[in-house]
Formats: sequence, structure tokens, C-alpha cells
Amino acid sequence: MNVTSIDWAIIASFFVISLLIGVYTSKKAGSSAKEFFLSGRNMPWWLLGVSMVATTFSADTPNLVTDIVRKNGVAGNWAWWAFLLTGMLTVFVYAKLWRRSEVTTDLEFYELRYSGKGAAFLRAFRALYLGVFFNVVIMATVSLAAIKIGGVMLGLSPVQTLLIASIVTVVYSSLGGLKGVLLTDFFQFFIAMAGSFGAAYFILDLPEIGSLSNLLTHQNVSGKLDFLPDFSDPNAYIPLFLMPIAIQWWATWYPGAEPGGGGYIAQRMLSAKDEKNAIGATLFFNIAHYAMRPWPWILIALSSLIIFPNISDLQTAFPDMPVDKLGDDLAYPAMLTFLPTGLIGLVLASLIAAVMSTLSTHLNWGSSYIVNDFYLRFMKPEASDKELVAVGRISTVVLMVLSAVLALALSSALDAFNILLQIGAGTGLIFILRWFWWRINAYTEISAMAISFVVAIFFEVINPKVNWILIPENQAYLKLVYSVSITTIGWLIVTFITAPEKDEILLSFYRKVTPASFGWKKVLDRYPAEKQVIGQLPKELGLMMVGSVMVYAALFSTGFFIYGNLLAGFIAGAIATAGGIIIVRSWKKLS
Repeated sequence: MNVTSIDWAIIASFFVISLLIGVYTSKKAGSSAKEFFLSGRNMPWWLLGVSMVATTFSADTPNLVTDIVRKNGVAGNWAWWAFLLTGMLTVFVYAKLWRRSEVTTDLEFYELRYSGKGAAFLRAFRALYLGVFFNVVIMATVSLAAIKIGGVMLGLSPVQTLLIASIVTVVYSSLGGLKGVLLTDFFQFFIAMAGSFGAAYFILDLPEIGSLSNLLTHQNVSGKLDFLPDFSDPNAYIPLFLMPIAIQWWATWYPGAEPGGGGYIAQRMLSAKDEKNAIGATLFFNIAHYAMRPWPWILIALSSLIIFPNISDLQTAFPDMPVDKLGDDLAYPAMLTFLPTGLIGLVLASLIAAVMSTLSTHLNWGSSYIVNDFYLRFMKPEASDKELVAVGRISTVVLMVLSAVLALALSSALDAFNILLQIGAGTGLIFILRWFWWRINAYTEISAMAISFVVAIFFEVINPKVNWILIPENQAYLKLVYSVSITTIGWLIVTFITAPEKDEILLSFYRKVTPASFGWKKVLDRYPAEKQVIGQLPKELGLMMVGSVMVYAALFSTGFFIYGNLLAGFIAGAIATAGGIIIVRSWKKLS
């Protein structure tokens, strides 16, 4: 691949600007832990929303989409499109509740909602479990994508790629804190969008492709264009559509798509100026994430089926790529090698932006757990702000090193995606209900976390060897059904055999966040003086459905226009527009 001095100049300029942003924000970020991790709770919706989009615009996301499309066609994307329902639920129900809680991290929530040793254990354990283990796995998948991009497009070894990506990211993340991450995300988002759209436009004009119409009629592609799977084939529609849309979105926990919000999404909501900005940020994120971004990736994935129809073709084209890194996800960076001078530099900068944006967010988010929910809470409650910022910066470096080591052992982003879904199976309903049902307690969450992990280990590691539960290869989705069922039954049993939280804790939480009182009546009825707030929950759930239809309509409207179906495109566009008008008019009234 011919990377010229012009391309290197574009890449170098990107690195310099990213570092300058970190230096610019370093002084204020270092003034206190809240500045370092929450930017003083004064951020506008548009900056937070763009940052959420930039973070999920990870370098492994187009690789993941390419893997899905090559294996299961466009309809395979319901594996992640279904999470829009989770996202819209967060927008209209949970965003304002998180902002009202005024916690520093979503793990601090545990000692607001629960009490005693159970709450303390949850906060400490999940600080390390999520902040270190899960966080490192996610960053490793991003780093794996960087390895494949660096190997295919620049001929770099895995170690060389990781050193370059890690050093720059760690420097500006540790210097600038969350504000540095947000400002860098804003800059990186536009680079990433320009790169993906520019790459798709040029690739469609390659001689091997010819045009968009040639792509869509090619024998390797024509069978993979449907938005929905074949409903006459249970082995297609159950795993590709029914499972994600009926179970996965509410029952599983996945970083960035947590039922009820959480993780770095919650961190953005907690740093918003007010409830209105928290709602606006998550709304923009869901629109951009699901409706604006997927089609360039999908078109490049479909194009790759013409130029690299089989993995063996990728191996032939890139003989120096390690065998354990070869997979369908490699087709995305492979297609980018055809780009011309100048555009190569922009696309490489966009991919580097995607890597660095995601890594920087996870580094800041993970270190916030380590500092606020473990070090400050359990190790040194008297620590000064200066010391906490120092610990945050040290933990940033450590997390990056651990993720780089794990990345060298991974082979597929889709494998990691499926493993994380399996580990979180059955826990999602708790994160939805704990705000609205008084009976949930700390041991509900502890049991769900333990059961889901054990069940995941059984199905992913033990059962393939012993075959105690026979699961046909074409019915692998049964693992998710079993996991969700076992975990949910388990935590419900634990909930009803353990004591509820004390009334004073429940009332304190209710007064703080004022959720709809439907699930709190049994407690509130014991205290007649307590005001029972019905709130706007029915309206919010209605807006969740309107918002979901709006975004899906916008997504498919674009697809219909690409496919040349103009009438369907206009109808879907009209539905999206109508939904948008309803949402915008309702936004100001919700906070």
C-alpha cells in the first residue's frame, strides 16, 4: 500500500491536534477529581452526544459490521440494531433519573439505592470487575482492530501498532481528563465520518465494483441485501432477528448499550448541565449511532464480497498477517488499501481517531471506577484531589498496558462481542427495574452477576467438552435463552428470600430521583405523608417507541434510496420526519 508524504502529513496533523487538546485542558482537569472525571457537571448536550457517538465509532465497529454482513447479510445487523430499544429507553426514562442522582459514577448508585455490606461489596467488586476486567476486554477488541488495520494498511507488526496507538492516547487522556476526551472526541468524530463516507464513495467506483447498481446486482451480494432475514427459515430469523428484538436488548448487559444506561453513557449524562442536556445528549447519540453511520460500513462490507469473497483470498492478499488474526472482519481494512493518495491519509486518520476516541473514553471511565469507587471509597477516604488525579493518571496507563497484552491474544471482534453478551445475559432486567421496584436489593444484583458469569462459563467452556446440554450448531442462540432464563429465575428467588432494603434507604432514594411511584406504593403507603409521584412514565414509554420507529425509519429510508426503491424511501423518510417532530416538541417538556 502506497502511503505518501501527503498522507503522513494528514496523520501527523491529527496526532498533533489531539495532543494539543490534552495539553490545553490539563490544568483544569488536574484541579479536582470531579473536573478530571465529570468536567464540572457543566457540559452541553451536543458535545456529550457527539462524544458518545465518537466513542462507539470504534475501529472495531466497522470490522464487526463487516464480519456480520459477510456471514449473515445486512439483516445480521439486528444483533446490534436491536439495542436501539435500550438506547431510547435510556433517553426518555433514565437520562433525567441519572442526572438527578448526582452521583460521580454509576457505581456510586449502589450506595444510594442499597445499604450495608451488600451495597459496599457491589460497589467495590464492580469497580474492579467492570473498571478493569470488562473494560480491558473492550479496549482489547479495539486494539485488535488497530492491529489488523496497522498490519494491512501500513505493514506494521501488532506490537508496533499497539505502541503507536497507546502512547498518544494515554498522553492526552491522562493529561486532559474527561473534558480533554470530550473535546478530542468532537474533533475526531468529524474526521471519522468524513473518512468512512469518503472511503465508501471511492470503493464503489473501483473497476472491480463499477458502480452501486453493479454492486447490488452482483451474484455474491444480491442475496445479502434484505433488511429482514428469511422468515420461512427458523435457523435464520430466530438468531438474526427474533432473539435480538425479543430478548437481547432488555436481558443482556453490554458496554455502551446497558439497559437503563450505565458505564460511559451514564458518565456523560452525569456530566451534563441539567436533565434537558442529559436527555438531548443520549437522543443525539442514538440517532447518529443507528441512523447516520451504518451504511458506509455496510456498502464496504458488501463490496468486499466481490474482491475478497473468501478468507483464503484475504490470506493470499496479505500473507504476512498472522493466521490467528485472519477472519471476515479483516475485509474492512483490506478494502481500504485500494484508496488513493490523500484519501488514504484521511481514512487512516479517521481509523486512528476511532481507535483513540474509544480507548480514551474507556481509560477515563475505567480509571473513574478505580479512583472513586475503590481507592477513595475503600482504601483512602481522606485522599486529596491532587492524589486522586494522580491515581487516575496511573490507572490510565495500567489499563492501557493490560488491554494491549490481551489484544495480542484475541482473533475476532465478533467472538469478543458474543462472549460479552453471554456473560451479561439475564442481568439487564434488574438495571431496568431497580429504579421502579422497591423490592430489588443488593443481593439481587450480586446473585445475578454471579449466576450469569457461572452460566456463561458453563456454556462457553465446559458444555462444549462434556455435552450435558445438547445445543445444535445451528441453534447456538439457545445458549442465550438458557442463560437469561436461569439467571432471571435465580435472581428472582434470591430477591424474595432475602430482606428488602430498609425503608429509610428506599425513601431517601425515592425522594432524590423521584421515579414514577407505581412500583413503590407498598413502601409509600406505609408513610401517608409521602407524595406519590405518578410522573410521565406512560408518556415516556410512548416516546421511546416513537423514537425507535423514527430512527429505524431513517435507517431504512437511507437503505431504500441506496437500493433504488424511491417510493419506500420517501415513505420511510416521511415516517422518520413525523417522529422527529413529535420528539423535538416533547423534549423540553420531559425535564
